[in-house]
Amino acid sequence: MIKSIALFSGGIDSVLAIKLIKEQNIEVLGLNIVTPFSYKRDKDFVAKIERIAKNLGVKIKTLFLKDDFFKILISPKYGYGSNLNPCIDCKILFFTKAKELMIKTNSSFIVSGEVLGQRPMSQNKQALRIIEKETGLQGLILRPLSAKLLPETIAEKSKWVAGDRLLDLSGKNRIKQINLAKKLGIEEYFWPAGGCLLTDKCFSQRVKDLIRHQTLTLNDAELLKLGRHFRVSTQAKLIVARKEEENKMLLDLIKNGDYLFQPLEIKGPLALGRGNFNNEIINISCKILAYYCHKEKKVKIGYNLLPENNQKVIETNCLDNNKLKELRI
Repeated sequence: MIKSIALFSGGIDSVLAIKLIKEQNIEVLGLNIVTPFSYKRDKDFVAKIERIAKNLGVKIKTLFLKDDFFKILISPKYGYGSNLNPCIDCKILFFTKAKELMIKTNSSFIVSGEVLGQRPMSQNKQALRIIEKETGLQGLILRPLSAKLLPETIAEKSKWVAGDRLLDLSGKNRIKQINLAKKLGIEEYFWPAGGCLLTDKCFSQRVKDLIRHQTLTLNDAELLKLGRHFRVSTQAKLIVARKEEENKMLLDLIKNGDYLFQPLEIKGPLALGRGNFNNEIINISCKILAYYCHKEKKVKIGYNLLPENNQKVIETNCLDNNKLKELRI
């Protein structure tokens, strides 16, 4: 039996692509690639993607990319999209990893749910050619949803798949995919979404700030997803939780060398300080935290440098609203 590797997100496009190939008696192994900037993967998400794969009758392999992804994020060969999304370089990285798995499993080609014209930067004909050239996968990437609009692949030429059972979809509208899913009896998939936090303007500003001022690490990337962020100096930033759940998440991510700020005598958010803090920056950070305690009078803020257990206390008014906006990322 011919074997293939399919990039598998659990979204409707990748699900349909796999379904169309599976129906042609081809074995498919789904490759689910995760980056530090993928949307939240909680237990419900993992259970759902495993259920979708089971319904399709495919096994999945999950691959988490960290350092390789940070490299292309900081300096992408083909630049960014509308925000900080290095889409073409990201696709090159994903297909490179799929190629490695294809060789390892002795598979014959790669399946992708990409639709021509759906994403302006990475799913146009020129971008698809660049991706295939950079990965050395010319003719080895089959995109079943748009295959009739693209050059014939090795899988089609070799008659591993029947060309008349492939599609000619294009553009951003997914009505045809939704209707096809109903026709094929596919009831569960992830609803179309950006999939990547780097396409979000506000989140991208946080990433840019971090890259400008310090090394990007996995811990830093996780912190970017939480709270309100403030650049309190060129060498220090403050992250203030927005809700109780984020208080717990901040505590999980805090590390030695960080400052922990917390209101005393009243309930309120925690704040994590990272970088070089002098007395002036500590005072500003306490004022920022006091602002989010929703008190007009002075608030007692405790702070300590981890791992020390020597909490100090400052009683302070909240920071001026204009100054707060100026510091917020």
